[in-house]
Amino acid sequence: MERKRNQCPSDKWSLYFKSIQEVCPWSLGAYQQGLIDVVEYKGYRIALDSPLKARIYITDLTARRLKKLASDYDIRDQVNEWFWSHPIHREYSAPFPILIQQNRQYLEEMRRKYAK
Repeated sequence: MERKRNQCPSDKWSLYFKSIQEVCPWSLGAYQQGLIDVVEYKGYRIALDSPLKARIYITDLTARRLKKLASDYDIRDQVNEWFWSHPIHREYSAPFPILIQQNRQYLEEMRRKYAK
């Protein structure tokens, strides 16, 4: 799995995570702590090993395909939750089409911590 971090400057990812603070307030801190991995999607998912809490797969997929793939992965994966983002949707969108794999337990903990 080739890492894409070098192809998208980390400041761009930091800006992205900062832009989604309203819907994902823990993402920027997790990214800055190295808990979010950014890789190129090769057609398969990989285990989210500790200490990682999330992985972003950069893709070239359409929004429709991303939505279907994230749903399929989410149904089959009891350990992680799967999301997607595509730049065509503008608000809170990633700079590239992406699949997001996030540790379900960590996500639930963060949701409780940041509940309003």
